[in-house]
Amino acid sequence: MPLVDLTAPIRPDPPELPDVLRTDIGYDDHAAGAAAIQTLFGVGPELLRDGEGWATETFTRFGTHNSTHVDAPWHYNSAIGGERAQTIDELPLEWFLAPGVVIDATDRADGEALTAADLEERVPRQLEQLDIVLVHTGRDEFYGQPDYIARGPGVTADGTRWLYERGVRVMGIDAWGWDAPLHLQAERAKAEGRPGVFWEAHQCGLAYSQIERLVNLGSLPPHGFTVSCFPLRLVGGSAAPARVVADVPSRA
Repeated sequence: MPLVDLTAPIRPDPPELPDVLRTDIGYDDHAAGAAAIQTLFGVGPELLRDGEGWATETFTRFGTHNSTHVDAPWHYNSAIGGERAQTIDELPLEWFLAPGVVIDATDRADGEALTAADLEERVPRQLEQLDIVLVHTGRDEFYGQPDYIARGPGVTADGTRWLYERGVRVMGIDAWGWDAPLHLQAERAKAEGRPGVFWEAHQCGLAYSQIERLVNLGSLPPHGFTVSCFPLRLVGGSAAPARVVADVPSRA
């Protein structure tokens, strides 16, 4: 059964990227590892195979939303439905291993968000409880580029509710965010002068998870596969990175 990796690579970002968006990683090679072993344990390089110690990496800047990640309800608001919103470590594991369904939105322009009617028209089969719905926009083509944040159609609040009402608790997209690009929503929110426009899908009052910054959705069939998207168990986290993989059965 072929496995399709839907996770973007984690790598250092260019220094000109704003701190809040940037990932910085320190790399220590085998020579540095040998020096650390000598300091910690008094074991010199002559006692190590090829004189080498361990290679290690350190995240010096790595936000929980800076890679392919799963959002928790706590990310959207502190309370949902009158109760404290769940953090990423509090969500049921059953949400994150389930049948997958792909909705094709590659024809949509940036900011042309999918409504409930759009999703109903495009969904390839009837949705079932705990299906994981993945919206394919093709914007992973721009991953790592400066304008990646400004790309993608997004999904509206009513589209998100439509999925939730059909039992979907995890929904993902191969763009920077689940909502329409934030600069477009910001313009509308300021022009209309009311809440519920900016970040509308995130703050639609539902306890659900999003997977953002997926890749390779174009390699998947519309349905008939399983998605694994377990987030790291970060206590109190609004999100956590995840290795998202699709298990696609081979065709005889």
